[in-house]
Amino acid sequence: MSSYQFSIVIPTYNRPDRLRTCLEAIAKIEYPKTNFEVIVVDDGSKLPLDPIVAPFKTDLTLKLLRQENAGPASARNTGAAIATGKFIVFTDDDCLPATNWLSILATQFESKSQALIGGQTINALPENVYSTASQLLIDYIYEYYNHGEGTANFFASNNFAMPVEKFRSIAGFDTTFPLAAGEDREFCDRWLDRGGILVYAPQAQVYHAHHLTLSTFWRQHFNYGRGAFCFHQSRAQRSRSPMTVEPLSFYFKLLTYPLFKVSLPKSIYLSLLMFLSQVANVMGFFYERQAAGSRVPNLA
Repeated sequence: MSSYQFSIVIPTYNRPDRLRTCLEAIAKIEYPKTNFEVIVVDDGSKLPLDPIVAPFKTDLTLKLLRQENAGPASARNTGAAIATGKFIVFTDDDCLPATNWLSILATQFESKSQALIGGQTINALPENVYSTASQLLIDYIYEYYNHGEGTANFFASNNFAMPVEKFRSIAGFDTTFPLAAGEDREFCDRWLDRGGILVYAPQAQVYHAHHLTLSTFWRQHFNYGRGAFCFHQSRAQRSRSPMTVEPLSFYFKLLTYPLFKVSLPKSIYLSLLMFLSQVANVMGFFYERQAAGSRVPNLA
């Protein structure tokens, strides 16, 4: 029998200040502290994280694990392996959960105990245009893939939860994804393939404080492209079908999305950043394809 209702797993790598801020937010969550545990997985950071974690152990049931650097997918699996909660909840070290985060998830699980519940991610740095563009892209993807009741297909791993036993039954995240890119998409796709359902709960919110510059914005979306190739290749192999990617209409709507969400003239600049993100994405996709020695995908 589970000791806790929730096990919160946080992978982290070389971002001690962000981890501290994340734990400060978790310590303020308005949910019985006896009903959840926090598992921080240090994915091979250069400096030990014990001084960061120690002050929170008086308020939280908190475990710190350390592994050699292997990527966030591996780190999440490491944390999940020792989770004793009935439900496992994933977030990232640069995220700040709202105080009612676990209460909202608990309410959702009362009627959807076997579902993967995805919450909403909100940009915590609206003054940063690159962070804003990156969040707009995620918002668009959520609208595109989760556009109707009972039709959700994708949630980002910085804010989703599910029964821990069901997570383990499908072998967790695919650790062949070394980057923080695409592994959550592959997991959601495999969850659906195994008969699971995804439910969107926008009231379960975390604030994403990911500061980006032009160069880190480019690198992020280049890596997303690499992850996209790995995802499409993995799905094609699992279904024994040709590799496919999104239709051209997906990209056209993406590029114009800021024009409907943000006022002029900022929306024009954000659209240009959307275009830049997709150039980086395509370059990352073909970089990874060449590295994998794979064939050119068939467009569908």
